[in-house]
Amino acid sequence: MRPPPWLGSGTRGRDLALAGASLAGGLVLWTLGWQPQIRPHPDVPAVLFLPSLLAMCVAVGLRRAAPRASLAVGTVAVVVDIALGGSLGAILIYTQVLYDACVYGPPRLWRWLLRATIGLSVLGAVVGVILTDQWSGVAIGVLVVLVGLLPVLTGISVRQYRDQAAAERARAEQTARLVELDRRQAVSAERARMARELHDVVANHLSAVAIHATAVLSVPGLDRGQVESALRVIRESSVQGLAEMRQMIEVLREPGTSADPAAPEVVTARLAEADGLVDRARAAGLAVRVRTDGTPGALPVGVDLAAYRIVQESLTNALKHGTGEAELTIAYRPAEVVLTVENPVRGGGAGLPGAGAGLIGMRERATLLAGRFTAGPHDGRWQVRAALPTGEGG
Repeated sequence: MRPPPWLGSGTRGRDLALAGASLAGGLVLWTLGWQPQIRPHPDVPAVLFLPSLLAMCVAVGLRRAAPRASLAVGTVAVVVDIALGGSLGAILIYTQVLYDACVYGPPRLWRWLLRATIGLSVLGAVVGVILTDQWSGVAIGVLVVLVGLLPVLTGISVRQYRDQAAAERARAEQTARLVELDRRQAVSAERARMARELHDVVANHLSAVAIHATAVLSVPGLDRGQVESALRVIRESSVQGLAEMRQMIEVLREPGTSADPAAPEVVTARLAEADGLVDRARAAGLAVRVRTDGTPGALPVGVDLAAYRIVQESLTNALKHGTGEAELTIAYRPAEVVLTVENPVRGGGAGLPGAGAGLIGMRERATLLAGRFTAGPHDGRWQVRAALPTGEGG
């Protein structure tokens, strides 16, 4: 059976209930005549032991709210009780006071009590031997050990166990907070990665679609061949965008959930496939000059994908904001691959509007790979330059 809420652990009700139970037990022993125990004054009325018993029970009630005051009240009460001859009830309740002082009091309190009870135990044994002139006088020290030292040692053990349990709970909570923080950071990083991929997949192809659709609608008198050419570019950009979107969705799905597991990958996002990007940019109306320095080689997967996306975004920006021409340079070096795209900038703010997400995404890709990225005016032209480390060449 569960106790009522007012008797729950750590409540004032439990302290008062324990004080009441102590008082009831002490009164029973007082009624049975278990006083005085030491008998220095055999003619002391039994009623004089009740105030010290009551004070001892008050000390028990203060054990959690005021540990120092509880110990002080209990100590004074037990000294008065022993001076009257000593009652068994008060002495037993005082062991509870000592225990509570060690469990609920500050660390300095239980350290002081440990030293005091050890000293009193040794002193009691020595005094007992001196007074009785026999080794059996050590029994006085044994009584001090039973009444004082053992409750203190028990309280210290329980205190250390509770402190250790509290430290373990705090450590577990801290670990849980760190795990939650790592999870949130992982989610944020994944959302940023997906945002970059979506921008590169959707925005680049839709930009080509928008440019040619705008040309068809704004230029009057186009012949059928020109209209078909624009529509062909629109169709190719749409199909390519759908293919890359489909590949991205397949990557995000759990293994084995693909509708057609045997279907080959339609899009290979690798720098070696940059020729396809150049061809589509040329078909969209951008005159691209390509220059390759060094010997092309195998690149790490992350570098390969980032290089492909940076070239894709740079050519799209040149198509949207440039004058119709661009120069792409791919330099393969021993420890890195360097991508440079330059194009003249269209004056007067003409071109399709942009939010700057493309530049942000390219910079993030380079930063995640510990590379370098710059974008801005250079010798009257707009230059995008990315250096991605390949982990080779020392």
